[in-house]
Amino acid sequence: MNYITPCLYAFGASLAFAIVFNIPRNKLLLSALGGLLGQLVYVVFQLFISNDVILYLLATIAISLYAEVLARLTKSPTTIYLAVALIPLVPGGGIYYTMLYFINGEMDLGITTGVHTLLISGALAVGIIMISSTVNLVRKVMLRGSSKIGKKRKHGKNA
Repeated sequence: MNYITPCLYAFGASLAFAIVFNIPRNKLLLSALGGLLGQLVYVVFQLFISNDVILYLLATIAISLYAEVLARLTKSPTTIYLAVALIPLVPGGGIYYTMLYFINGEMDLGITTGVHTLLISGALAVGIIMISSTVNLVRKVMLRGSSKIGKKRKHGKNA
């Protein structure tokens, strides 16, 4: 199976959406690389894990980490990198087929596909929330720790 082609497609799709979203030119390639990274994580872990919901979660975690790091390095909002990189993972096909099955009266297939699509969407949301919450918690702890050190130095106490 070819593993490079889906990554290149994800990069192209992310780049196209970055242009549509009016991402600044100096951040276009960096934001599109997030889509490539997410697809790469999905493809690599696909060799070991057969559950695609978990694969989507792992890919989203990688993308969210990437977006948080790049946001700090480039002093930009995280959403510049996150929204663009998530585009290849959005389960648009699942949503389409869910509606198609319901319209055609195939209720069992519609429900099955709909639940699976919701699980994928939930995995995307959980991955983003996990990383975002962790980063915010670490920042608060680091800020609290640095303010305590500053107070000790101000009052003449050794750290």
